[in-house]
Amino acid sequence: MSTPAERAGGTHWSEHEERSNLWVLSTMRWIAIKTGRRVARLVLHPITVYFLLMHGAARRASAQYLTRALGQQAGWTHVYRHIHCFASTILDRVYFLQERFEAFDVHAIGTEAIDIPIASGKGALMVGAHLGSFEALRAVGEEHDIKVAMLMYEDNARLINATLKAIAPEAKLRTIALGRPGAMLEVRDWLDQGGIAGLLGDRLLPGAASSDRSRTVVLPFLGAPARFSDGPFRLAAMLRRQAIFMTGLYQGGSRYDLRFTELADFRERPAGGAAEQEMRIQHAMHTYVALLESLCRESPYNWFNFFDFWAPDAASV
Repeated sequence: MSTPAERAGGTHWSEHEERSNLWVLSTMRWIAIKTGRRVARLVLHPITVYFLLMHGAARRASAQYLTRALGQQAGWTHVYRHIHCFASTILDRVYFLQERFEAFDVHAIGTEAIDIPIASGKGALMVGAHLGSFEALRAVGEEHDIKVAMLMYEDNARLINATLKAIAPEAKLRTIALGRPGAMLEVRDWLDQGGIAGLLGDRLLPGAASSDRSRTVVLPFLGAPARFSDGPFRLAAMLRRQAIFMTGLYQGGSRYDLRFTELADFRERPAGGAAEQEMRIQHAMHTYVALLESLCRESPYNWFNFFDFWAPDAASV
């Protein structure tokens, strides 16, 4: 099933946004390297004004989301703060990828959710969202000598790898492209080697509205129906792993709060067979969306899905 944007003749988010992010990342890298973080943060203000004025679709999507998350009509000042928060995390992404962790004050909350799977040598499967910064997880990985990989759609992986290497050519970066033969075995082997594998659960893969490995689920989110993919949880079930929520919430300045929460445990085969497994996947989906909604209300300026998330026909999917 095509998305509303595709039916209108537009490009899918996976192509449009990642290409946009590549340009933003390249710009931020140049500013970060040439000026340093203190000066670069001052430059974020004119960059924010530029995006606020020139990117109407993102501005409208931000206002729509913030109105739901804040419980009041969002104005220009709210949208400005939202875009500035996003720009701040993009800038910090450069330093995280260059492993300059000393520049940040990172607090980890709920690490008990990942202690056992990591200590067992079976790694951890993280399910996040476009909420805060995934790169902040690298600070914990560095501290505990844990390998971190990002799972993403194959075309996105190709688009972003070149820029990530340009940002940090010496960094031990790893992405695993999904949607191709052998991808599941690669993820399994990465986890079996004690690594962390993270993927984002608040986007639909193009052309994957319904398949054996991913289905579109419509759930209430911030007061209206929205589409989510259950693919991350079907992946966890196939690999017989725990699914752990992770986010790095930006708190301003140099402060990031890492949050870890177990969403589901698929390590044991269900006694009730496929029917019980399906129930477990759906329960994990509801838990994930409820947690995401709670965090969006707690830290509303940290959610960076700048597109029409609540499509008018979502309830009919």
